[in-house]
Amino acid sequence: MDMDPPFLETYKTLLDLATEGTNGHKEGVIVEECELPLIDLGRLNLGNLEKEKCKSDIARESQEWGFFQVVNHGISREILEKMMSEQVKVYRQPFNNKSKELFNFSNGTYRWGTPTATSREQLSWSEAFHIPMDEIPFSNGFSSLSSTMEQFATTVADLAQKLAAILAEQLGFKSNFFQENCLSSTCYLRMNRYPPCPTHSEVFGLMPHTDSDFLTILYQDEVGGLQLVKDGKWFAVKPNPEALIVNIGDLFQAWSNDVYKSVQHRVVTNPRAERFSTAYFLCPSYDTEIQSCYEPSVYKNFSFRVYRQQVQDDVKKLGRKVGLPRFLV
Repeated sequence: MDMDPPFLETYKTLLDLATEGTNGHKEGVIVEECELPLIDLGRLNLGNLEKEKCKSDIARESQEWGFFQVVNHGISREILEKMMSEQVKVYRQPFNNKSKELFNFSNGTYRWGTPTATSREQLSWSEAFHIPMDEIPFSNGFSSLSSTMEQFATTVADLAQKLAAILAEQLGFKSNFFQENCLSSTCYLRMNRYPPCPTHSEVFGLMPHTDSDFLTILYQDEVGGLQLVKDGKWFAVKPNPEALIVNIGDLFQAWSNDVYKSVQHRVVTNPRAERFSTAYFLCPSYDTEIQSCYEPSVYKNFSFRVYRQQVQDDVKKLGRKVGLPRFLV
C-alpha cells in the first residue's frame, strides 16, 4: 500500500501545463543559506541584567527578522525525538488509512495538496494533520502518539505564552491579553510531512505565505527546506537539531502596530528526501478583537473571525492569501 497521497494523478493537468511553459520558478535562482538569530532562553533565569538583555534580543529579532531560533527552551530532547518518531509512524500508514480520518478527530484534520490550486505555484506538495489542542489527548489505538503529543503541546504552549508576554512587555505592556484570549481550545498543532517530489523545481512543499496567528513555534528535522524573506531576498534556513524556530504571525504584527514583522516564508521540496516538522500556532478565539496597542493605528480593528474569513475568500478568488494589507486604515 502506498503511503504517499496521489499527487501526480490528482494534479496531472497542472503539472503537465507547467512543463510546457516556463522551466520552473526556482531554476537557476541560488538561494543563500542563513543561520537564524539564536537566542539562549537559559539567560532568562540569570541575573536581572542578562535577563533583560535576553528579552530585548527577542524583541529585536522579532522586529528585524520576524524569525529566530531558541535553545534551552524547556522542551526536553527526549520529548522532541519521541514526537518525531511517533509522527513518522503515523505517516507510514497507507494513504487510504490516513484519509479515512485515522483518529477520532473532527472532520478535515488530515489535509494534503491544495484543493483550490489553479497553477503549480499554488500547489503544496505536502500532507498534514491539523489538530486543535483541545482534541489532544485522543484515543483510537495511537496512545503513544497521543501522550507524546500532549507532553509536546503543553510544554510548547507554555513557551509560546512566555514569549508572547515578553514581546508585549517590550512594547511597554504588562499584558494578560494572550493568557485570556489564546486558550488551548483556540490553538492547534500541525504535523507536516513533505514527501519527495519528482518535479521538485516546479512545486513548493508549502507555497509562500505568512502565518495568520500571533506566534508559531516549529520543530523540524534536519532535512531543511524552510526559506524566508529578509531584506527582499529569499534565504534558506539552516536546520539546527537543538533549536526550535519561532516566528511572528500577522496578528502580532497588527497588535504591535507594525513593530514586529510577520514575514513571508515557504518550504521547498526535495527530489529524494522526505521532511517532517511539527508546528504550534498561538491563536485567539474567533471573537477576539485585534487592535493595535499604539495610536495612530496602521490597521483597522478586526476580529480574528473576520480576518480568517477574508483570507479564505482571497484564497478562493485569487489562489493566494492577501493578509494584513486588506486591513490597512
